Amino acid sequence: MTVDLPALPWPAVQRIVRHVGRSLPPALGLTAPALVRHPVWRAAGADGGGIGVVVAPGFAGADASMGMLRRWLARRGYIPTGAGLGINVGCTEELVDRLERRVADHAARTGGPVVLVGHSRGGMLARIIAVRRPDLVRGLAMLGSPVLDPLDAGGLATVVLPAVVRLSELGVRGLVDDDCLTGPCSAAAAVGLAAPLPVPAVSIYSRDDGVVGWRSCQDPEAEWVEVASSHTGMGTDPAVYAALAPRLSAWASGTPQT
Repeated sequence: MTVDLPALPWPAVQRIVRHVGRSLPPALGLTAPALVRHPVWRAAGADGGGIGVVVAPGFAGADASMGMLRRWLARRGYIPTGAGLGINVGCTEELVDRLERRVADHAARTGGPVVLVGHSRGGMLARIIAVRRPDLVRGLAMLGSPVLDPLDAGGLATVVLPAVVRLSELGVRGLVDDDCLTGPCSAAAAVGLAAPLPVPAVSIYSRDDGVVGWRSCQDPEAEWVEVASSHTGMGTDPAVYAALAPRLSAWASGTPQT
């Protein structure tokens, strides 16, 4: 089977190579040692109070990709769990339904509303859940999530996304098809991505993301925090953890952010 990829001008190829170079170390787990040596990891204090947190990975990612974040949350007294989606590909509506069940189960297990933390597409799925079921959610953190334009892709994503769609057209099941991008599934997701947020939220983004457009991460319903991180690096970037810490603590305690 041959998959036709889009032709790219040389400057675009150079950008892709540069971003791949920045993205590989976190993807391979090479940034984890620096994280555990950082003060944000070693800081004392368990301020989570047993609050549940559901952590959703990005597109084509699995729960293991956010394992360091869950470890850090547990150290701080939260009760984290993965999203349980397997590999984050497939129909958005189906993924939202599965994630909603996971959130409901974890809320019941931990005795109350949970915090949702989602990377990239995981953040978009989490936002839809927060709109749909605010009774289950006490706060939402989106990491590099292009909620304003899910197709605002750059770098390697300009090759990967068309290839995934093409594979789906050729009969590979469980990926992303045209309906997810432009059809009814896309329209349904757009409602949840544009609706007012009934819970406190933060969107953490990077101008150096290299995969999604940073402006598309500036959800007008959320607080904005800018970091200097690659897209894949957000799961282990100390600056992301430093941004999350006070906001998660405020949501856990019910104290409004000022």
